[in-house]
Amino acid sequence: MVVYGVVLGRHDNPNGGEHHLVGPQVQALRGLLAALLVLGVLLVSGCGIPKDSRGSLDAATGGVLRVGVSANPPWTQVDAAGTVSGTEAELVERYAATIGAEIDWQVGSEAVLADAIHRADLDIFIAGLTSDSPWTDKVALTMPYATAQASDGSSVKMVMAVPMGENALQVSLERFLAEQ
Repeated sequence: MVVYGVVLGRHDNPNGGEHHLVGPQVQALRGLLAALLVLGVLLVSGCGIPKDSRGSLDAATGGVLRVGVSANPPWTQVDAAGTVSGTEAELVERYAATIGAEIDWQVGSEAVLADAIHRADLDIFIAGLTSDSPWTDKVALTMPYATAQASDGSSVKMVMAVPMGENALQVSLERFLAEQ
């Protein structure tokens, strides 16, 4: 006769010899094995995660980083000659330097740039965007990199945008922003 039940540690089996895992112990063991399997797959895959669906980070590294910018001082400014400046522009310039990229600035309205990044015609979109951006159906927002005060006195979280599915680019940019 086998005794079934939830037991912590060793349990007695009146038939002697065998110990059986039961109920929550089996579920815990299955969960542990599933976690180890996932970890093993990630390690075997060479840690190739995150990946870009279109290879944006690889294309920009040592090449050209296509950055859309819409004026929203002090975050982003564009003068009459088309020169880009501002807090976010400086951050993007420093990020580009870390990946050895030159920047191709493309100036436009937020709506035009959101469409361009949705088509992956841009790598990064900056415009003093906040975490409650209306463009989330077209872009992937970075993790907030700063908090600012809105005109109504509330706090807003500042973000940048990248194309959806360009996870390696997004993680690379987020790591850079987190270090600033």
